[in-house]
Amino acid sequence: MTVSTLAFSSSGSVLTPFPAAAVETSLRGDLIQAVKDEASIRGIALPTSAADIAKAPFQMDSLVVVSILCVIEPIVGFELPESVVRTGGYRSVDSALYQLLPRIEAQWKKRKGGKP
Repeated sequence: MTVSTLAFSSSGSVLTPFPAAAVETSLRGDLIQAVKDEASIRGIALPTSAADIAKAPFQMDSLVVVSILCVIEPIVGFELPESVVRTGGYRSVDSALYQLLPRIEAQWKKRKGGKP
């Protein structure tokens, strides 16, 4: 089931829906790749499936996550502030997505005229 959030203009007309699936897919792929790259450098074995890597405990630096935000900026249509990323990083890809997606959506609503 796909869920979309719609932003409304002040006149009540529907604006573009938040591209939740595209944002999540793009972020998930890049976060998993960042974990794979770091694990390779550090000689850490990871699970083989993407779903298992996303769940695996693996510390991700907030600066790495900030650099990944640029990948979804073309999807949302604007530059995201670094403040959407939690200082101190994340303990897994899933924990990053859990925290990032609502913050990105709130920024999208703010930019597109809806209320966060």
